[in-house]
Amino acid sequence: MSKRIITVLLTLLSLNSFSQKENKEDSIILKKLYDTSLLNGKSYSWLDYLSNQIGGRLSGSINAQKAVEWGEKELKELGIDKVWLQPVMVPKWTRGVTEFAYIETTPGNTTNVPICALGGSVPTPIGGVKKPIIEVKSLDDLKTLGTDKIKGKIVFFNRPMQADLISTFNAYGGCVDQRYSGAAEAAKYGAVGVLVRSMNLRLDDFPHTGAMSYGDLANMDKIPAAAISTNGADLLSSMLKLNPKIKFHMNMNCRTWKDVKSYNVIGQITGSEFPNEYMAVGGHLDSWDLGDGSHDDGAGIVQSMEVLRLFKEIGYKPKRSIRVVLFMNEENGLRGGKKYAEIAKNKGENHVFALESDAGGFTPRGFSFDCDVDNFKQVQSWKPLFEPYLIHYFALGGSGADIGPLKKDGIVLAGLRPDSQRYFDYHHAKNDTFDAVNKRELELGAATMASLVYLFDNYGVK
Repeated sequence: MSKRIITVLLTLLSLNSFSQKENKEDSIILKKLYDTSLLNGKSYSWLDYLSNQIGGRLSGSINAQKAVEWGEKELKELGIDKVWLQPVMVPKWTRGVTEFAYIETTPGNTTNVPICALGGSVPTPIGGVKKPIIEVKSLDDLKTLGTDKIKGKIVFFNRPMQADLISTFNAYGGCVDQRYSGAAEAAKYGAVGVLVRSMNLRLDDFPHTGAMSYGDLANMDKIPAAAISTNGADLLSSMLKLNPKIKFHMNMNCRTWKDVKSYNVIGQITGSEFPNEYMAVGGHLDSWDLGDGSHDDGAGIVQSMEVLRLFKEIGYKPKRSIRVVLFMNEENGLRGGKKYAEIAKNKGENHVFALESDAGGFTPRGFSFDCDVDNFKQVQSWKPLFEPYLIHYFALGGSGADIGPLKKDGIVLAGLRPDSQRYFDYHHAKNDTFDAVNKRELELGAATMASLVYLFDNYGVK
């Protein structure tokens, strides 16, 4: 055997030995992260306080400010290198007294149904609005019907989420346009109000709110917009088939105020080798006001905080500077995410990686990535490290709304992907409460996030 062949073989054996050593060391770190999260985690107790002692945290509200103060206090108690508040102006919208609605078949013969105002909606006239109602399945249906059939009526958008799609987020994306743009489009044809089927795959009596937009409509042309529960939507649709002349009454007292000052809450562990390379992990601190926002996005907040706590707990010193960012105003403006990216750019900060958790506190399945092919190949090489924890989903496409503004060449953006089958049962609804979150699932998600952050910190981006 030639000396050259022997040299090549020895080199390959050396590389293989080094690779096995690396994998073993990484496996030990991941096990420590999972063990610590499951045996000595803090995410669930944090969520308990955030949800039950503070509650719903609508952007611009007193509760949102309480959450900012809580987040700053808890991060400081971790003893990390730096904690600060980043000011951001946010919209302020209030729901007012509980909405009321009924279906009227004949004068005096009514059936109450559950509704809620969509975020950003104008109120109804004092005493409410009662008008004939017309059912449509899409925005395109408005064009087909035209002004003659729509003017003076309430438009009822009744396109359900597509139940045969395994990805519930794809199902959500396939029908959310009616919630977001329905009022703006219906107003162009003379509608006096809009009712939207809740974005929910389950049949229940919880209406689901969410952001909507009037586009460039003048204030005088804006019409009230509400969501109706899925049971209510099915009932209304059935009654319309029997009697197209029924009327719908809704009364809402919501109001939009001037923008107010709020804050992103940021905590940092400064890198030991590359302090000017930043890795961000976060979720959004604000929530809708109907429940307490435990899944959306209290879970993401406490999981992100737990990443830094786990590193401190196991004695891991990151090479790069790792930040937890509790973003404000994702739900109705994305002001926090945009402000963070704007300031990072103005300061010339080099963000190389960002991870977001904003899909609920359910069992983690893996991650989605917005990155180049080389970095995705690196991620795929780590799959064996995650297999003992039943993490198997690694896919290109999408990350998170708040970290999206950071996108640039060379950065890796990632989103935690829990099992999504139950997420939209709670999303933006009154039943998004602490009791809907499973402690073990939440803690598994936190450890999974910490593991990915560790691997990118240890090996860097390609």
